[in-house]
Amino acid sequence: MSTICGLLFACGTPFAHAATMPSGVTPATATHSPVPAALIGAWTLVRCDNVYPDGRRVELYGASPQGSWLIDAQGHYMMQIVRAQRSPFAVNDKSKGTPEEYRAASLDSNAHYGSVSADGTTMHTHIDHASYPNWDNKDGSTPYTLQGDELTYTVAKPSSGAAEGAHGEVVWRRLR
Repeated sequence: MSTICGLLFACGTPFAHAATMPSGVTPATATHSPVPAALIGAWTLVRCDNVYPDGRRVELYGASPQGSWLIDAQGHYMMQIVRAQRSPFAVNDKSKGTPEEYRAASLDSNAHYGSVSADGTTMHTHIDHASYPNWDNKDGSTPYTLQGDELTYTVAKPSSGAAEGAHGEVVWRRLR
């Protein structure tokens, strides 16, 4: 998973695993603790990279990617990540884009929503729906660190680059 760049998703969700829980049961309502108070609030994206075994980094959404992650007190979240510089469709009609425009729109953004919880230093998510449909109704867990106002997690299998051994690294900063 790669979009919590962003629970989150390319890079983006640390949690897009293949296993799913029974309908209506999410990590926030199952065996995991509720969302810690330290995670509740609004976050802005700092970085969303794929990191390859040789140490090479690929900025999945370019330099200075933009993103927001909102987590409420019940553990519901919404996340969106976009490339800062995107090209508009030539025709001002979303239904009449070219294959290249649709591809760029897909690769230049990542959005999903669902629930999040945590215990210790492990975050758990359930993605209800995502702009990358392969993540719909998926659960996952990932270690995370919170240092001051920066939250960092690793995405074991990002939506791109995993076949080449990449993992995602996503950093968010709390908005005050």
